[in-house]
Amino acid sequence: MKVLAFGASNNRNSINKKLAHYASRLLEKAEIELIDLNDFEMPLFGEDLEKEVGQPEAAGRFLQKIKDADVCIISYAEHNGSYTAAYKNIFDWCSRLSKKVYENKKVILLSTSPGPQGAKSVLESAVKSMPFFGADVRGYLSIPSFYENYDAAEMRMKNEDLRQKLIECLKMVF
Repeated sequence: MKVLAFGASNNRNSINKKLAHYASRLLEKAEIELIDLNDFEMPLFGEDLEKEVGQPEAAGRFLQKIKDADVCIISYAEHNGSYTAAYKNIFDWCSRLSKKVYENKKVILLSTSPGPQGAKSVLESAVKSMPFFGADVRGYLSIPSFYENYDAAEMRMKNEDLRQKLIECLKMVF
């Protein structure tokens, strides 16, 4: 099974990227590809710009990563209750190439933040909207208070209850 994992943020030290990576490692016998949204940077989407310059090559590369995967694990950072601008921009460009951006792939949706809500607002938005864009949402989970519940040095979930909930969520891809 090939797993594509990423944090939906352009923060180079994203806790959501760490969570996506950790979660993907819990899937046994999986080939994991962890990507960074910074490798798919594109100009701000707009129809006028699209008419002027066409599609950025990075949009095609991002869609190919999804096509090549069996499962996608996405962990959403929340900016003002919604998607990060970096993720939304990549998604907007990609949706012009394929309305079903997620190619009917199985997806696990996660979110985390330093605070007690764990980016629940953006996760709820993603859970509701992703099926319209070809995602077969198999499970989702918000991890609150990331720094209290995750040991970055050991790369493991300290909170055993949350670890078990994550494992149960991941089992939904089978």
